[in-house]
Amino acid sequence: MELYSTNNRDLRVSFQEAVFNSLPADKGLYMPIEIPQLSGHFIANLQQYSLPEIAFEVARKLIGNVIPEADLKAIIDEAINFDAPVKLLSSEIAVLELFHGPSLAFKDFGARFMSRVMAYFSANDGQTLDVLVATSGDTGGAVALGFLGVPGTRVTILYPKGKVSPVQELQLTTNGQNIRAVEVDGTFDDCQALVKEAFNDKDLNERFNLTSANSINIARLIPQTFYYFYAYAQLKSQGINEVVFSVPSGNFGNIGAGILAYKMGLPVQQFIAATNVNDTVPRFLRNGSYEPRPSVQTLANAMDVGNPSNWVRIMDLFGGDIEQVRKQVTTYTYTDAETQQAIQTLFEQYGYVACPHTAIAWLAATAYRERHPGSYATVFLSTAHPCKFPEVFAPEVARRIVIPQQVKALEGGKKAITPLGVDFDGFKQYLLDNGTV
Repeated sequence: MELYSTNNRDLRVSFQEAVFNSLPADKGLYMPIEIPQLSGHFIANLQQYSLPEIAFEVARKLIGNVIPEADLKAIIDEAINFDAPVKLLSSEIAVLELFHGPSLAFKDFGARFMSRVMAYFSANDGQTLDVLVATSGDTGGAVALGFLGVPGTRVTILYPKGKVSPVQELQLTTNGQNIRAVEVDGTFDDCQALVKEAFNDKDLNERFNLTSANSINIARLIPQTFYYFYAYAQLKSQGINEVVFSVPSGNFGNIGAGILAYKMGLPVQQFIAATNVNDTVPRFLRNGSYEPRPSVQTLANAMDVGNPSNWVRIMDLFGGDIEQVRKQVTTYTYTDAETQQAIQTLFEQYGYVACPHTAIAWLAATAYRERHPGSYATVFLSTAHPCKFPEVFAPEVARRIVIPQQVKALEGGKKAITPLGVDFDGFKQYLLDNGTV
């Protein structure tokens, strides 16, 4: 597998180099030179395969022989060891639950796969791998648990002060061992900017072996394709062959993975990018002008992104043609008030408890169906367990939430937090001062 930069199609790097360098020097994002096509027979018979079997076939096609098949299978069997069930709420609407992993969020797929790929490549390296990650909520918890105790790694998680839920903060700050939490007095975009600047800093790169665990890393994107194929497999087993996916979208890595799956041969009629009021992409698709704005805090905090990094990948997948993007991607934007009403309606209509991100995806799914009636299934992605957002639910809804054991285990945990401002010099000095294992 060779990759290029979205800013330089003539660049060629190996998969291993892209995994560890994360971000090209030209500040683009890595993309595969060729998008392989899965066989028609495999797609037509997806319902016969388990999630790990699907994941292995998709990863093998994308990665090639960089990792021997036996080793790749072992990585997947260890990383993707939890379910991603599709649940039909009606004959037309279904939910794909992606919160059954250790951190209770869809990002477990990417974080666990990536951590094991990095450990595989660096097994005989002898140098500490410093993983920097910015999070608006769920990424940090998934990365923390994905890398916790992995030999030869040290993880520094940056999160915005006061903008993650209490459960999310516990997942970020109570791990100890090789996991460090930095509370930034700013927004997610500020956290992301600090990480990106660190990768381009000469002093830090001479001192440390830096890499990223954000969705800018290609090893995060690849495993997120797995559950789109698996969702289609589950629908096929119930006689459903036409599907539309509604995806809660913040940094646009999740929907980007879905579009990559589509480009590999997954038959998807349409993608719906469901956003909160951080609507940079919907505005772009309406007026053709890409104008990032400072992120606004909402109930769906993992989607509070004003300048989504992965959008360049989506444009790249469509050859930079905005009209082609518009044909395949529909966008909807919702306020906090609409999100809260959706949570209540989902509960009253289906008895289903949804987190704010999931509720936004459901709103967009129903809006699309109203405008485009048909016999297809609309699948909205449930990206996080509702227990992470207790403050948003009415009492009668909150009572229906079953608190998972891993959350109960966090309660009373001792937080270890380093507070910092948004200036890069302060973050750089923190890394330099705390650079020993």
